[in-house]
Amino acid sequence: MDIEITVPTIGESITEATVLKWLKSVGEAVALDEPLLELETDKVTIEVNAPAAGLLKSIQVDEGEDVEIGAVLGLIAEADSVAAESASSAAAEPKVSPAAVPEDEVLMPAVRRLIEEHKLDSTAIPTAGRDGRLTKGDVLAYLEAAKAEPTPVRAAEAAPAPPAAEAPAATQPQEERVRMTRLRKRMAERLKEAQNTAAMLTTFNEVDMTSCMEMRSCYKELFEKKYGVRIGFMSLFAKACVIALREFPAINAQIDGDEIVYKNHYDIGVAVGSGQGLVVPVIRGVENLNFAQIESKIRELADRAKTGQLTLDELQGGTFTITNGGIYGSMMSTPILNSPQSGILGMHNITQRAMVMSDGSIQARQMMYLALSYDHRIVDGREAVGFLVRIKECIEDPQRMLLEV
Repeated sequence: MDIEITVPTIGESITEATVLKWLKSVGEAVALDEPLLELETDKVTIEVNAPAAGLLKSIQVDEGEDVEIGAVLGLIAEADSVAAESASSAAAEPKVSPAAVPEDEVLMPAVRRLIEEHKLDSTAIPTAGRDGRLTKGDVLAYLEAAKAEPTPVRAAEAAPAPPAAEAPAATQPQEERVRMTRLRKRMAERLKEAQNTAAMLTTFNEVDMTSCMEMRSCYKELFEKKYGVRIGFMSLFAKACVIALREFPAINAQIDGDEIVYKNHYDIGVAVGSGQGLVVPVIRGVENLNFAQIESKIRELADRAKTGQLTLDELQGGTFTITNGGIYGSMMSTPILNSPQSGILGMHNITQRAMVMSDGSIQARQMMYLALSYDHRIVDGREAVGFLVRIKECIEDPQRMLLEV
């Protein structure tokens, strides 16, 4: 009996996907729940697992093709059916020694089909089967080896052409067209939608990172030894954002029709670069997490983003976003809102600069520029500036975050 491999239901808002890559080839054995292929949606990349054990009988949708939810991707011949077919075929064959008859008369039906399909000489294929019998695995291995070998060229074709006008040196084409991935296409749509919908404005400030860096340097070994994770700047900014968002709730709100929805929870998205584009997994309930828990969650989500293992739920429902362009060397930027959110904080690289201190002295300090993009429809300039000032106070004096003052 053949079992259909179908596109699973992924989420309410997702109606189709793209076949990214098949992990198995036709004829290969598969185990129950073994990954068969990868599907790319406009939000996540997921694996489709085998609904039964057996052989991958057919692939009905090639890589790069779009499919709808529920569409048939291929067929699996169940293990019991394969075993029964093999036993039936073996019983129907004459019980004679392989040496007593020509090789093609003792071939199993599946092996014979492969031989005929690829027009092979069965006597030229190395065998690993019992009593020297040729197996399907032998034929597939032979075909794979043939693919890896260079195609022989006849002497006439290999002979150099007579001298002619000197050919120009090989150059790369001036243009190359590559189809956008579904994730990249959806990201482009969402960013443009944010620009077209929100009255987006950006305000800037700078923060002295010296105290944070000294604190991290002082406690990094103890912190890592106790919690098994390194302390970074992202957890400090996440905690500072919770304090600032509580004081300026409009930045943690969103517009729904003609209503403003104020959120009393703080689910902060952290922008992460992956092989297929920028994704924003969400750390939920940041107000209830300590620094070590935030760092562990960030590392976990970043690792899974790079391997395409994030779930749809982990990419939805954030109330505010932080993006750190500083890890790529960005000095200043104007981040785009992650719709329908009303605010996004942009962090940048840390540079040592000469700063005039309150006592009039000039010191070398570790400085970072901050940028807050916000939806001016519900966030006033006063609130945006106040938010950044509160972030600055918390980061420049980290003890304030512990006391929440």
